[in-house]
Amino acid sequence: MSDPLPILSALLPLFGLILVGRLLAGIDFPGPGFWPQLERFIYFVLFPALLIEGLGTAALDAARIPPMLTAAALTLGAGSVLAYLLRPLLRLSGPAFSSLYQGGIRFNTYLGIAVVLTVFGEGAMAVTALTIALMVPLINVACVLVLARHAGARQSPGRILLSLAGNPLIIGCGAGLALNLSGIGLHPWLATGLDTAGSAAVPLGLMSVGAGLHIGRMRSDTLAIALGSLLKLLALPAIAWAAAGAVGLNPLETQVLVVFAALPTATSAYILARQMGGDHGLLAGILTVQTALAAVTLPLVLTMLASHGG
Repeated sequence: MSDPLPILSALLPLFGLILVGRLLAGIDFPGPGFWPQLERFIYFVLFPALLIEGLGTAALDAARIPPMLTAAALTLGAGSVLAYLLRPLLRLSGPAFSSLYQGGIRFNTYLGIAVVLTVFGEGAMAVTALTIALMVPLINVACVLVLARHAGARQSPGRILLSLAGNPLIIGCGAGLALNLSGIGLHPWLATGLDTAGSAAVPLGLMSVGAGLHIGRMRSDTLAIALGSLLKLLALPAIAWAAAGAVGLNPLETQVLVVFAALPTATSAYILARQMGGDHGLLAGILTVQTALAAVTLPLVLTMLASHGG
């Protein structure tokens, strides 16, 4: 588990796709207006398709929901407190803080799946699916609330609830869980169609992040990017490890929760920032730097997990 090569093999292609998106946008290909429209398509169609298929077909153990939900909520709560403590230190505007917040708590689900399969094998997929099912709705609700509060015009509680109800990622998680836990499931042809559509979300999402990347902006936001990366890649996995121990998760559940907490932030965070008025330039910098640094920090976290027996 301490071998960094499997982690590097999962991360380097993702970082390469970000660079491809930056190069394509730099030469204005395919053309004006393409990248914002692609972002909307990914956010409203491709990511929900992937979530519905992934959660609708997973082998979930409902008995493990309470302790894992508690650990996930503790991790998210403590990470949120740390993010709010950083805001006055960095003197961030509302939109910039919302991007720091997303960068500090969200994770790249699909990179996480690749890492878990590589390191722990197929036997960990049921725990992984349940971790995703619990954490994605919690994180999306928290991020939408922070964006509604800090990134745009003040919204009434009713409008915030409508925004949450209409969030395509939350809808995707809810639909997938409902289909799974109700026993209805997905017809094979529907599952295949959703999987085909969802498989495009990751590469296209990463390229759209690269298209929105501004190197000069990254230099001007060095401190915010550095502290956001420290929060996400080192502080949050430590918090997750403590939370797992506090609620008595078993070793595999602990390992999966800590790995997901240690992942770089999600491409969907960048797309959500674009949709809801966050500082997407800062978030693109955070995401890119985190993805690069995770090549070092993920093997470190995995080594620590192995040395302490998970």
